[in-house]
Amino acid sequence: MENNEKIEYADDNYEPVKTLFKLRAPALFLGLVLGFGISFITSHFEEVLSSNIEIAFFLPFVVYIADAIGTQSEAIYSRNLKTGKARFGKYLRKELTLGIIFGTVFGLISGLVSFLWFGNELLTLSVALGTFFAILFAPVIAIIITHIFQLLHKDPAAGSGPIATVIQDMSSVIIYGIICSLILL
Repeated sequence: MENNEKIEYADDNYEPVKTLFKLRAPALFLGLVLGFGISFITSHFEEVLSSNIEIAFFLPFVVYIADAIGTQSEAIYSRNLKTGKARFGKYLRKELTLGIIFGTVFGLISGLVSFLWFGNELLTLSVALGTFFAILFAPVIAIIITHIFQLLHKDPAAGSGPIATVIQDMSSVIIYGIICSLILL
C-alpha cells in the first residue's frame, strides 16, 4: 500500500519565514528539552568526573566528533531521500561500516593525544574507547532518525538534524561516561 502524502520541505528559496518557522520549530523545541536532558545525564557521572578532571577535557571532543560524523550522514541521506533513490538498508550498512572505520581512526588518534598529554594509560583507554563507540553509533542514529522523519512524511532536513544531534550528543555523553566509570573508578 503506497502512501502518497506529500512532504512539505523547508525551502528558504521559496517559503515565507512563517512557513519555515512552522516547519522547523517543532524539532528545535524538542531538541531544546532533550538538550536539558544532556545536562542531567552528565550530572550522573559526577563521581568519575570529580575523581579525574582530565575526563572532562575530552568530553566536548567526543561529543563534537561523533556529532560531526552523524551530521554528515544525516545531511547526505536527507539530500538523497529527496531524489527517491536512497535505500535505507544500504545506507545503514555503509554508515555502520563508516562508523567502525572513523571510530577506529579517531579513537586511536584521541587515545594517542590523551597519552601524550597526560601519560595516563587508563585515561587513554577511556578516551579511545569512548571516542570509538560514540562515533560507531552516531551515523546509525542519524540514518534511523532521518528515515523516521521520511516515514512520517516530514521534511528530514528540517526535523532530523536537531533531533539526531541531541540524541547523538546524549548517547555520546552516556557512552563516554559509562566507559570512564568502568575503567577509572
